[in-house]
Amino acid sequence: MTTVFGYPGGAILPVYDALRKFPTIHHVLVRHEQGAAHMADGYARASGRVGVCMATSGPGATNLVTGLATAMLDSIPVVAITGQVSSKVLGTDAFQEVDITGITLPITKHNFLVTHAEQIAPAVREAIQIATSGRPGPVLVDITKDAQQAATIFDFEAAKPKPYRPHPMLKAESHSMCEAVELIRASKKAVILAGHGIVESGAEKEVLEFAELMQIPIASTLLGLDAVPAAHPLSLGMMGMHGESWVNNAIQQADLLLAFGMRFDDRVTGNLAHYSPKSKKIHVEIDPSEINKNVRVDVALIGDLKEVVRVLLPQLGSSAPKKGNNDRTTWLKEINSSKGTAAVRDIINLPDNGLLYAAHVIHDIWREAQAAGREHETIIVTDVGQHQMWEAQYFKHEAPRSLVTSGGLGTMGFALPAAIGAKFACPEKDVWVIAGDGGFQMTAAELSTIVQEKLAINVAVINNGFLGMVRQWQETFYDKNYSASPILSPDFVMLANAHGIAAANVTKRAEVTPTVEKARKSGKAFVINFAVEKEDGVYPMIAPGAALHEMVRRPQKDPLLETAEDE
Repeated sequence: MTTVFGYPGGAILPVYDALRKFPTIHHVLVRHEQGAAHMADGYARASGRVGVCMATSGPGATNLVTGLATAMLDSIPVVAITGQVSSKVLGTDAFQEVDITGITLPITKHNFLVTHAEQIAPAVREAIQIATSGRPGPVLVDITKDAQQAATIFDFEAAKPKPYRPHPMLKAESHSMCEAVELIRASKKAVILAGHGIVESGAEKEVLEFAELMQIPIASTLLGLDAVPAAHPLSLGMMGMHGESWVNNAIQQADLLLAFGMRFDDRVTGNLAHYSPKSKKIHVEIDPSEINKNVRVDVALIGDLKEVVRVLLPQLGSSAPKKGNNDRTTWLKEINSSKGTAAVRDIINLPDNGLLYAAHVIHDIWREAQAAGREHETIIVTDVGQHQMWEAQYFKHEAPRSLVTSGGLGTMGFALPAAIGAKFACPEKDVWVIAGDGGFQMTAAELSTIVQEKLAINVAVINNGFLGMVRQWQETFYDKNYSASPILSPDFVMLANAHGIAAANVTKRAEVTPTVEKARKSGKAFVINFAVEKEDGVYPMIAPGAALHEMVRRPQKDPLLETAEDE
């Protein structure tokens, strides 16, 4: 590890004292421990390596909790090292004592309480192995202060953990593998459901090879959007609650679903009783506990996705359809034909009416990156809310690990600190924060961390004066009772300037691209406040309890319909 994000305090001071002896480890001083956890998370998502954060006992440790839960729900390898009061006073309610291992038990893959110096090296080495092996996840190591201060013989090799034993890989001749091959061969309307597991497995190449061989279209989860290039002809776009209408309809009409590294989250399936009722289902998953947890499947292939697909490919080669003369071609044409109506009336294709919509902002950030030849060298880090869904709909991801966002936990305040972690992981890439005015204020103090570390991070604040997604639900389901959703914000330009960061206000679409270009070329941090329409909504959307195909469209009086491909 070369980068650690943290905040010192009394119970972890011995560790910080030792850090000065290791100049190869760069410590990033955060402004809040939650930021440290999100930075470690963003670092891990952008790099594929483990992210590390540190905090002291008591409130320092508890401030990590939201970040650890965020990493847990999205299967992100993070190791958190916390200081603890001396073992002699454990359980006495000593100053800044809290049972952090008990608190984090449900939101970590594993955790350790270390009370002796000789346990430190084995615990840390095993924590890193656990965090990165199998289904990744966060691990916490809590070390008492007396253990930090004691002496012991350091033997790195002796501290090596036992080898990780993965789940037995399915062989080509296994019953499950043979059954999967037969289902794939027999299908005429198959859809691949591409999840975050594709990126975690490094299986992007294998999945594309599989899809191209069998001519099967690919629908993506939110966290799987960067697993398949958006420009690929078999890529359909995002599924689920705010997914594309033709994607959800294709899933509902499919005769076979191939779930690759995804867990059938409720935001993806809608009402389970009516989810893809006519399809057989094959689930490729590294975590056996996910099999049949939400959706009953016909075949489960348990193992690393990359290896499973590699076993499948040779068996399907002889049965691959010939392009232009098979049922799969008919299926692809059927799906593509359903895109037309939405595309004609998409907000992106409408003439400029003088109003600035968030979709315009997202789309123009993508356009500017594309024009500059930087679309493969740009990482977008989003917060949570309407802007997150607009990003998923209007920014076209072509490279793996180019989208960093909180999926399972939906953590507001995630974007700014996670972007710092992503920039440390990939300093050569352009890093953009896309945040709402609500979430941005939750962790805006980390702007000082950006300045302190001299990071060139661009921040786009989608400012509509509301907690936007809350407001949209109140408009749709609560008769426009905007209770506690209007939000007052500071002058974001002045706030950025106070931290020593250049900033600009944008109120017209014509100003978007020039300002975005200026920010990217500045080579320094830059904040842009985009004053967008206040009561715009994300569509389509699936109401609670509705089936996947029962999508709520924009009201008829509104000329802006659901999203579509930008031709």
